[in-house]
Amino acid sequence: MLIENMKMAFSAIRINKMRSFLTMLGIIIGIGSVISIVSIGDTMRTMFADLYKEVGLTQAYISIGYWLDDVRQSDYFTLDDLERVKEVFGDEIAYIDSQSYVSADALYGRAKVKFDFQGIDYNYQDVQPVNIIYGRYLNEGDVKGRRKNVVMDVKSALQLFGVENAVGRTFRTTIYGSTDEYTVVGVYKKDLSPFQAMMMGQSDGGSAFIPYTLLTWPNDYFYAMRVYAKDDVNLDDFFGRLKVFIGRLKMRDAEDYYMATAVEEMGMMDSMMGGLSAAVGGIAAISLLVGGIGIMNIMLVSVTERTREIGIRKSLGARTKDIMIQFLTESALLSACGGMIGILLGSGLVSAVGAVLGVTAVVRPSVVLLAVGFSALVGIFFGMYPASKAAKKDPIEALRYE
Repeated sequence: MLIENMKMAFSAIRINKMRSFLTMLGIIIGIGSVISIVSIGDTMRTMFADLYKEVGLTQAYISIGYWLDDVRQSDYFTLDDLERVKEVFGDEIAYIDSQSYVSADALYGRAKVKFDFQGIDYNYQDVQPVNIIYGRYLNEGDVKGRRKNVVMDVKSALQLFGVENAVGRTFRTTIYGSTDEYTVVGVYKKDLSPFQAMMMGQSDGGSAFIPYTLLTWPNDYFYAMRVYAKDDVNLDDFFGRLKVFIGRLKMRDAEDYYMATAVEEMGMMDSMMGGLSAAVGGIAAISLLVGGIGIMNIMLVSVTERTREIGIRKSLGARTKDIMIQFLTESALLSACGGMIGILLGSGLVSAVGAVLGVTAVVRPSVVLLAVGFSALVGIFFGMYPASKAAKKDPIEALRYE
């Protein structure tokens, strides 16, 4: 019986191709919009998660509270403070430095390039690996000896020197009022996806690593410290204990220091993206209501057009529920077909966006199944009234209908 009803429904859809397509259009747009918006949201959430993994999920920044009015010089961190933290938490720390950076002009001959110099320790490579293609990375002697050595990325070397292999070349720059010659000891390359490059920003200037001890000179005070915990550490417990220790070390309340962790930032970003995706997806789902009303309207027209057919079927023994099931099947198929087309369009759009951004698009099977089921339910719900109206027609009156 169901197969027969489906054949009749497909026949009715095929006879009125254009009308059937226009009827499905609302469902196609609605389902396509919901699928694409939710999937783009999921893809963006995955991309942000990958971005945070790239910069390090075990990372945290600790600084003097920006809300404090009575900041003393002793509240700032020193190199001795870093050593104390290493002594107490050495088994749990993968990396620690002063989170120092400065922007300054680098001069080589007539070339002048604005550089962002990031101060790092010699083992920064352990938590943020890069591919050294020429020369070497900064070593312990560079950091402890405050040597004016530099490791820069290959694009920056090309900008300043006009060649990739700039090892051994020197340039002048002024940091904290002191102008000195700096020597390039290494050139690195780090491949980024288009999304990572976009989020990290495309600078017209250069970027380079220098010993962080150069950026704490001459007074060795600094505003913040950067810590990477080891992978097997309980982050909440570790960072909580670290914050308390710093408060005691600086003779301050722990709450006087601000701590931002990568996990917390990623959680906030994920919640924001999830909420935005759900809100926009909900707005897009309104078009499903419009599509359902369109199905109801066309099914009412179909019932009117096929009044005589209904009368003939009833006179031949068709029951009320048979007529109702027939029209419900047709409305459900109209909606389901629209839903399937919408899924293909939505998934195609997400895949296209993923290809442009150079990432793998995320289309959850659960969302697809939910979309198909929901579209069929829309067809059944909005087809209920036309089907009921068709089923209740008096067979004699229906046979008289012209």
